This record gives sequence, C-alpha cells and structure tokens, in this order.
Amino acid sequence: MINKLTRRAALGAVAAAGILGGVATTAHAADMTFTLATSGSETDMRSVAMANVFAPMVAEFADYQPGYNGTMFAQGTELEAISRGNLTMSIASAQELAQFFPEFSIFATGYVHQDAAHQVRVFNDPLMEPFKKTAEEELGVKLLSVMYLGKRHVNLRFTRDEVDVQTPADLAGVNLRMPGTDAWQFLGAALGASPTPLAFSEVYTSLSTGAVDGQDNPLPTVVDQKFYEVTKQIALTSHLVDLNYIAFSKEVWDKLSPAQQATVQRAADAAAAWGRLKQLDKENNLADFIRSQGVEIYTPNLAAFRDHVQAQYVGSEAAASWPDGVLERINALGN
Repeated sequence: MINKLTRRAALGAVAAAGILGGVATTAHAADMTFTLATSGSETDMRSVAMANVFAPMVAEFADYQPGYNGTMFAQGTELEAISRGNLTMSIASAQELAQFFPEFSIFATGYVHQDAAHQVRVFNDPLMEPFKKTAEEELGVKLLSVMYLGKRHVNLRFTRDEVDVQTPADLAGVNLRMPGTDAWQFLGAALGASPTPLAFSEVYTSLSTGAVDGQDNPLPTVVDQKFYEVTKQIALTSHLVDLNYIAFSKEVWDKLSPAQQATVQRAADAAAAWGRLKQLDKENNLADFIRSQGVEIYTPNLAAFRDHVQAQYVGSEAAASWPDGVLERINALGN
C-alpha cells in the first residue's frame, strides 16, 4: 500500500519545524532562500539550467542554494522534504510522484512520450491539470515546468560477444540497475531484465565491481557520470523519453506576491527550455565520443521492445491507476 502524505500532516510538520521550504516564516521577501535538492551533479544539464537561468531570474528577491549529488536530501526523499517544509524545490521524476499518486506512473511508462516536444505538449495540455492539482492539494508540491532528461538506453558491462541485446529476451538474467520506486522497477522488468534498486550515487562503483550488470540512462548522463569507463556497450532502446518536473513548495508559492509568482514561473520555463535545447544538442553529438572510449553503440529491434514493453502494462496494476482516456489523449498529442 502506498502511503500518501496528507496536507494536514505536512502542515503539522512545518509548524513543528518553524520553517517553510527553506524560507524562515518571519523573513521578508528580500531575504528569501530557495533551496534545491537534486541527485544530479553540478555539471548535469538540469543543474546547470537551474543555476545559470533560473537563479539569476529570481535573484532580485530570492537567494538560490542548490545541493548536488544527493547531499542535501537523498534521492527519492526530496518531495517528502518539500511537503514537510524543509526544502523549497527539487527536480522530480514522474516515478517519484507515482509513489504518492499511482496515476503519475502513466508518464513513466515505456514508449509513451515520443520526444521532447511531445513532453511539453502533454505538460501544458488540460489533461495535466488534475495531476497538478492532486500534487498541490495532497502533497503541497507545485509542478512548474517539465525538463527533458533524454532518451534512456540500456548500458551494459558486457561486450556484444557476451550479450547481444536485440530483443527483451536477450536481457533475461541481466541485473539492470533501476531506481527503487515501483514504477521504475516495473519498467525494468518490462524490458526483460532483472531490475535491481540502487541509489544513483552508487551506480558507477557497482558497475565497476560487477554488483550490477548495467544501467539505463540517456547518453549525456553516461558521459556526465563517466559510465563509459565501466561499461562496454549501449543498446539504443529509447525505452523512455525521460522527464523531470521542476517541483516547488506550494506553501512558499502562496507567500509570494503575484509578480514574484510570475517571475518564478517564467524562470522555471526558461530554465527548462534552455536545458532542453542543450540536452538535445548533447544527445546528438555524444555518440562518437562514447565510441572513442571503447563502448559499442548499436540499435536493437525497437519494434520488439516497444511491443513487449507496452504489452506488460496492459491489464497491470500500474495501468489500473490511470484515469480513463488519458493515454489516448497523450497519444493524440503526438506527431
């Protein structure tokens, strides 16, 4: 059973702590501090976008203080920290939100989003309003904008002579690192692998020691985290056009003036747009570098993967939580 944090519990914790989203309740607007926790590194494109675009745009009334590599809050605990009033912002995944609200798992389903532009259309469409409202009212988290993380691919320690990934059947018995949430673990199993929950900060070491056989991430993350040093191949499965939401404390939002709210919203949209373009550019230009490091990159049978993965969701508990007609509306927004 998935436990939901109620607004009453969250507000009670806020009152006990005497703080709200990193902002002292007695502070003046000019003294605000926006804290952001992320499991990504300082050079991760999402982190760079927030530091280089978002922070300067809100600097007139808020000081921006990020915590990288899970140092401020561990991966998977950031949304709860926002709800408790101990954090202002996070870069949250749909999988994390699905831990509180299972219907969000639809946005973490394999082969649902088509590309970066499709993600933006979906986020800005009226179909998202009930999802956003639920996050605000029941968790105290306002979803400001959608960030493009990239197309996730299967990245293994094995050479192709050892494991040649053409269909999901070829991943049988492969211990594939996936984040620990139910939605992530379901996706790993749907790919045909044996999903292994592991914190992001532990992936490099676990690949180097053989504690896991592989991981799945976009090419920019492979480079940023130097996973190419401890892996031998990447199968371009493109199984998830991955996204993150810029999540913001609803309590802090409500304390901002209308002009400040507009500025924060513009800053979030600008950071997401800047990061999206940079991430797409990196995706388009990193394959040659990764190959130069001795990693083989190839395209498997995508139709076999798509058909298999989508079939796993049909009739599953994950799909049972999806509101009627939403998947069809998402598909209709595609190309």
